[in-house]
Amino acid sequence: MLGPVYYYVIVGGGLAGLQLALRLKDDVFFKGKKIAILDPSFQINRDKTWCYWEKNRGRWDFLISADWSKGKFISSYTEKELELSPYSYKMLTSEAFFEYALDEICKSEDISLIEDEITEIDTVKMKAIGKQNTYNATHFFDSRVPSEYLETKDYTKIFQHFKGYHLKTNQPVFNPDQFTMMDFRLTYKNSTSFTYILPFSETEALVEYTFFTPYITEEAIYDTQLKKYIKEYLKLDSYEVLREEQGIIPMTDFPFDKENTAEITKIGTGGGWVKASTGYSFKHTEKKVSKIIKNIKSGHLPSKDLFRKKFKQYDSIFLDVLARRNEKGEQIFTNFYEKNSVEEIFAYLDEETSRKTDLKIMFSLFDPEFITSFFRKLKL
Repeated sequence: MLGPVYYYVIVGGGLAGLQLALRLKDDVFFKGKKIAILDPSFQINRDKTWCYWEKNRGRWDFLISADWSKGKFISSYTEKELELSPYSYKMLTSEAFFEYALDEICKSEDISLIEDEITEIDTVKMKAIGKQNTYNATHFFDSRVPSEYLETKDYTKIFQHFKGYHLKTNQPVFNPDQFTMMDFRLTYKNSTSFTYILPFSETEALVEYTFFTPYITEEAIYDTQLKKYIKEYLKLDSYEVLREEQGIIPMTDFPFDKENTAEITKIGTGGGWVKASTGYSFKHTEKKVSKIIKNIKSGHLPSKDLFRKKFKQYDSIFLDVLARRNEKGEQIFTNFYEKNSVEEIFAYLDEETSRKTDLKIMFSLFDPEFITSFFRKLKL
């Protein structure tokens, strides 16, 4: 049976799917091309916070709920003030983004939001098969994460997992002008674990306890660590938790992009768009969407040159060290922040550095374990 026919089908109405849809909607090149976004539910997601650094003003500034021009890095070895200029660190809630994106997309005559769960994409018949219907298209943008990712042992898997409290206090505790990128003073059993603080005022902040580990932990451990940090380092006995935030973000060198074909472009987490060494995704998504639009308008496959091989190699080596020697994370990150400027750090994480800067950063991180991981990952 022939279902509805679209020019593009976007499987998944998350961050990547909606950012892509917004760019398609706003570009006259795609005017009149019918597009479907397929997702089991378009209920507004209110449980995520995206943060990113950016020079000067950006596209999403009208939606951000906070930004900072100063940061702080703390470990057992050092405490470093981070002057971010010319960057600023910005926070955007999933609620604000989804409300805006869905409202804008609903204004388009070319884009349809359809609630359905896609189970298969048939590239011979060029249709996405859902539980409710089938959808024909000339190309599919697919955000589904392949099951092979969790099943295979051929690639490194680190999980960034965390829980945060949005705190309100009766007394001034926080510096609203400075966020804390990493505070390693409270770690958990020889793991790469730290506290992350986003202050909104002197009496309100998001305080998160975060792990970069090859395993997931019990929820009670997050609560224990958060309460211990609040008591011992923030010196608070009384406070109110306005809301909680919890999540798991994959940090992996699994080659999600190997599934890109002439008919399907993998996007979002399912396309490997989460930066493997940091877990950051918002700005990487924006960049990859821009590249896809440019590729299409230039007559190339949408997935052409979405990744730079050298940065995938750097991330793979780093992840291998963390997977084998997880307790070394604090020292590695201390070297990273102590021996490099903020501008070098952000440019490196944005994958915008030259080989010369890459080498400087690599030497700053040097540990014999990196040599071992380098040879283990030569296959990439």
